[in-house]
Amino acid sequence: MITVALASTVFFSVPTDEARGRVALYLGITMAPFTLLAPVIGPLLDRLPHGRRAAMAGAMLARAMLALILSGAVVAGTFELYPAALGVLVASKAYGVVRSAVVPRLLPPRFSLVKANSRVTLGGLLATGVAAPIGAGLHALGPRWPLYGAFVIFIAGTFLSFSLPPKVDSAKGEDTALLAADEEHLHGPHLKPVKRPGLRTVGIAVTHALGANAALRCLSGFLIFFLAFLLREHPMSGQSAAVSLGIVAVCAGTGNACGTAVGAWLRSRAPEIIIVTVVAFVLAAAITAAIFFGAVLVAFLAAIAGFAQALAKLSLDALIQRDVPELVRTSAFARSETLLQMAWVLGGAVGIALPLNGTLGLLVGAGIVATGWLTTVRGLIRSARQGGTARPHVA
Repeated sequence: MITVALASTVFFSVPTDEARGRVALYLGITMAPFTLLAPVIGPLLDRLPHGRRAAMAGAMLARAMLALILSGAVVAGTFELYPAALGVLVASKAYGVVRSAVVPRLLPPRFSLVKANSRVTLGGLLATGVAAPIGAGLHALGPRWPLYGAFVIFIAGTFLSFSLPPKVDSAKGEDTALLAADEEHLHGPHLKPVKRPGLRTVGIAVTHALGANAALRCLSGFLIFFLAFLLREHPMSGQSAAVSLGIVAVCAGTGNACGTAVGAWLRSRAPEIIIVTVVAFVLAAAITAAIFFGAVLVAFLAAIAGFAQALAKLSLDALIQRDVPELVRTSAFARSETLLQMAWVLGGAVGIALPLNGTLGLLVGAGIVATGWLTTVRGLIRSARQGGTARPHVA
């Protein structure tokens, strides 16, 4: 609903050239500080392990208040729009980090973390599919009404956060992840505390899987922004710009949902091979869509990219679950997600900057995927051959 409200203000209400400037400004003012704040959010929340329900409720309540601020900004067109949107992103990231720590505490018996994450992701996709047309209907009443709808949803989420069982506030048996598996750190738990834990590596498999996922997330950000402007200027034959964007969005969402469903079915079967395979498919689809550029192939690429992103992310989750000790696993999930979010921002910036040439743009997208695939395929295949038996000890 927030996206519907912002799209009408920042994107559709002005000419294409001006819209590119507005979106670039939006990305710069909101996403650039967000990339600096995001790495801080995880470690900060790591220090508050006993108040997770309150942290989730606080993130929901903050977004509810910011939705009200945005409801005035979208009508008046004031500068408040940008800091409020940044606040929504930061609160959303904080909620996601806390949720990644809460989910393992709520697993039923014999229920894998990867399966739980896939169901949470699928639930989010279904909710998006339901909320998007409702938001569009509310927008017909006025530009601020989708934000009123978002306010109601966030208030409900605030109360639902406190309905979680008290055990989610327990941090018993957890520690902070130092994602490192170099020679200096591959000797078991540290005898001395590490002053500056960072996102380096937890072994060959997780490192390269994270790199491949970063390439796919970068492609996702790139396609969102590049196709948004390309299809607005050159919509599909016989369709308006909004309908053209809607078709591509539906294809991407359907692909993402299918990838999530397949990932839940496959669980953790050869996750390295799954990542190598789906990234190769995306690379082939991007090259094909660039050479034979057309509406059908663009929609097909969006579906394949959505499918691959979901399946590769679940495979990364499986590798983290397999190779990272349970003591620090929740922290590892949060830190890896921060890197993927930053990759999405980078891809979006590239998509805004490129000229509106379909073939050129999709070749750039293929280059992004090729870089991630070529730099990770060897390490992932080598890890798959070893069977994931080398499990680094992370302190």
